[in-house]
Amino acid sequence: MSDQDPGIWSGIDDLWTWLDSHRPSDSQLPDGRQSLLLRVLKLSEEVGEVAEAVIGAMNRNPRKGNSHTWEDVESELCDVVITALIALRTLTPDAREVFAGHLERVRERSLGPR
Repeated sequence: MSDQDPGIWSGIDDLWTWLDSHRPSDSQLPDGRQSLLLRVLKLSEEVGEVAEAVIGAMNRNPRKGNSHTWEDVESELCDVVITALIALRTLTPDAREVFAGHLERVRERSLGPR
């Protein structure tokens, strides 16, 4: 599946490498699973930030008012995608291929074969 933007995966690999080199030891869970668990949990945090930004952009929090813009929502959605891809890369070194295969299956299921 060579039609994926290599810059995205290069950036994900760079961020994954940086995070991996700056992580504390995984003494609480065996086999380094703590990093994976925390990266998956980070998704919930990022999705919450999307929700907060949407509520703020729609001026639906009477306590905070119009606290966000739609550009903030875009930024938070990008953070969700980046965090998910880093979690996938933490789970498997074949993240690019796993994602491409899954995307193709979802595309075919929704749109039919090419």
